[in-house]
Amino acid sequence: MEIYEFAIRIGCAIGAGLLIGIEREYKKKSAGLKTNMLVSLGAAVFILLSLRFMGEEHVDITRVLSQVVIGVGFLGAGTIMQRGKDIYGLTTAATIWCSAAAGCMAGFGLFWELGILTAVVVLINYVFGIIDSKIGKDKNDDS
Repeated sequence: MEIYEFAIRIGCAIGAGLLIGIEREYKKKSAGLKTNMLVSLGAAVFILLSLRFMGEEHVDITRVLSQVVIGVGFLGAGTIMQRGKDIYGLTTAATIWCSAAAGCMAGFGLFWELGILTAVVVLINYVFGIIDSKIGKDKNDDS
């Protein structure tokens, strides 16, 4: 892979993480701009590293993808808290997971799909955050 292609792919991963993180930062969530950008960037870099070994004997590049999913799931689990009967951080955890998916898409060069995913994640978090507040959901929730 040429260096310019590497730069484009990680740049797209960072951009997707930035757009997803802006909404989280605006709502003052613990995982905002930097977290979503770094999760997306890290996922992209792991995918790019796996692509380096594509075609070699006894290599399955999809294993790296599955490990990214598992690792980010562990990271997201750290954002989930329980206070009494209430659970907080589920939306933040899901958003981190989506940021990792965005990074994986950027790493594989799926740029149109990346744009669609990024827009959908931002819209879901923004629009449904408004809807949640309108239907009387607890103000301390993670929307």
